[in-house]
Amino acid sequence: MTKKTPITVDQLWQVERLGAPSLSPDGAQAVAALTRFSMDDNKAATSLWLLSTLGGAPRALTQCGDKDGAPKWSPRGDLIAFSAQREQQGAKDDKAQLYLIAPDGGEARRAATVATGVESFRWCAGGERLLFVSWVWPELKGAKAQAKAQQDFKDRKESGYVTSEAQYRYWDHNLPMGRVPHLHLLELGTGDKPGKVRDLFEGTPYELTRAEPDARCYDVSPDGRRVAFAFDPAPEKRLGNRFAIAEMVIRTGQVRIIARDADWDFDAPRYSPDGNRIAFLASHQGLKHTMPAQLAVWDRDDGRHDVVSAEWDHEVQAPLLWEDDGQALLFSAQQQGRQHLWRFDLPDRRAEVVVRGAWVQGFDKAAGTLVTLADAADHPGRLHAHLPGEAPRRIEAFNDKLLAGLALGRSEEVWFKGGAARADAPADDVQMWLTYPPGFDAKKKYPLLQLIHGGPHTAFGDAWHHRWNVQAMAAQGYVVACVNYHGSSGFGYAFLDSITHRWGTLEQQDVEAATDHLLRKPWADRKRVFASGGSYGGFMVAWLNGHVPAGRYAAYVCHAGCFDWTAMFADDAYTWHAQELGGWYWDDPARINAQSPHASAGQMTTPTLVIHGALDYRVPDAQGLAYYNTLKARAVDARLLWYPDENHWILKPRNSRLWYGEFFAWLKRYDAPSKSRKARTRA
Repeated sequence: MTKKTPITVDQLWQVERLGAPSLSPDGAQAVAALTRFSMDDNKAATSLWLLSTLGGAPRALTQCGDKDGAPKWSPRGDLIAFSAQREQQGAKDDKAQLYLIAPDGGEARRAATVATGVESFRWCAGGERLLFVSWVWPELKGAKAQAKAQQDFKDRKESGYVTSEAQYRYWDHNLPMGRVPHLHLLELGTGDKPGKVRDLFEGTPYELTRAEPDARCYDVSPDGRRVAFAFDPAPEKRLGNRFAIAEMVIRTGQVRIIARDADWDFDAPRYSPDGNRIAFLASHQGLKHTMPAQLAVWDRDDGRHDVVSAEWDHEVQAPLLWEDDGQALLFSAQQQGRQHLWRFDLPDRRAEVVVRGAWVQGFDKAAGTLVTLADAADHPGRLHAHLPGEAPRRIEAFNDKLLAGLALGRSEEVWFKGGAARADAPADDVQMWLTYPPGFDAKKKYPLLQLIHGGPHTAFGDAWHHRWNVQAMAAQGYVVACVNYHGSSGFGYAFLDSITHRWGTLEQQDVEAATDHLLRKPWADRKRVFASGGSYGGFMVAWLNGHVPAGRYAAYVCHAGCFDWTAMFADDAYTWHAQELGGWYWDDPARINAQSPHASAGQMTTPTLVIHGALDYRVPDAQGLAYYNTLKARAVDARLLWYPDENHWILKPRNSRLWYGEFFAWLKRYDAPSKSRKARTRA
């Protein structure tokens, strides 16, 4: 028998990653994208795979492309559409295009050539037309004019980005200069005849969200005659605006606004099977910006909509999927560190779990067959088929051979008393996930590593994380603790909103209470305690450095962390600052500084590894550089890992290997009894 070994970073990158599934109309087969990474080539390759829901080995459908993604079965089941950049018939795609392939294989064919590219498509009824998104120059008319503008932009010698827009970049990229996302109709050609493309929004003021528009922000009616879409009615587009829902008659272009309210944000429309109702997400932003997305349903008969999940203290997540009888919808929602697939019954207004997480990442349902993609702390994403009256059936085994040779750590859910949301209230129960090193022996001593999640309104879950992988960290010998502090999602609205306008305080109380809880364990070595975090978790690491006593933590790791809330106004989400912090920095500088780590720089003494990417527009890299420079100016031991080609996340295999290597080496530098640590610091 082969001896199992703890997971290495190279093995972590050998894990193959499955995308969301799409089911054939008869439910007998699923198609999904599978991404494989090469550490030697430092890149990824994605292909499409067919998987039987009735049994049988998966089969590769595409092999020629490097980035074949987002597959979707046609309504007739005779074709699978997907996006790709390929070279075909002597023409190489400059932008992603739409390709079609028969499920029994053969050569994929380009459905049309769209100069501005194809994104986020949906099939129309009958399988002869598709809708897709493309970024176009709104003042131009016709495909030829768009193609010429695209070529002119490509050929230009200037590199400057010029704009008057309030929203001009997002996460890691500038929005296409002078362009907006429009919805297009593609009528498929026959044989070698190319398809015909029409811009449905041409000559209108409508556009989709500029924040990565996907197929969730619109839907096509079951009869293929109408399209419902979310749009921003405000003259100036910016993050945080409140969207409305409109419906367009595809043939005539006639538009009807079906849901618009100055106090509500609407998104993700989905037609009922009979086309008479549209379900969508609704968030009461006029009440507070942290209000959750709830399920709403618009009825064509009376032209009104109703927020049907208003009494259910969970946040509904897109995509929404109607059951065939039109009496219920499927969607995912978090609950206490897990993400389940739920069914919401409309007549009873009652939600029930259909598939229980760990963490359900994606799903589809057709002809009574349900397929889910879910991961957990001890395994990456797996696909299961759920047939009526049968136990769930695993329909792939892509990573089983790799995992069979790995000794993974045990993960468990722990609850403890954290801070109190109000001064006059008792301490709240707070959840923490613990992952132990492989072969953990409670009679021995172990170092403790706190991972502080970002957000802040997200959560650590029973999930497999490729960038902050608890198994890879536990394999280094650490007990890894992940606290779902006040502000985390999945624990009710009051818990999530409790940190608003006072960032840092409750989160610190919870992390510190967790550390106290763990240090009472006989296996915990109080001289070997560390804390790390990314994004908002990086903010918390910098916050702790200025607010907890020196020596509490031996060292910190701060990845893409927020350091100075005034300077953070350079980020892509600056419109949210006043809502989260309680005011603009020019109106109430004292209040902003009270929540900013840089204001406590004089108390920072703990050694810190600072990591940042130059393409990070959510937390600009000047934040990390300012934190690092501050520590150096204060003669605090610090190390900087800066990437010119990475964004908020480290996405390239070789860069990730370096990230983990620096992370572990920094901890090991301070992972020793105090006398040796002090001697090494002096050296």
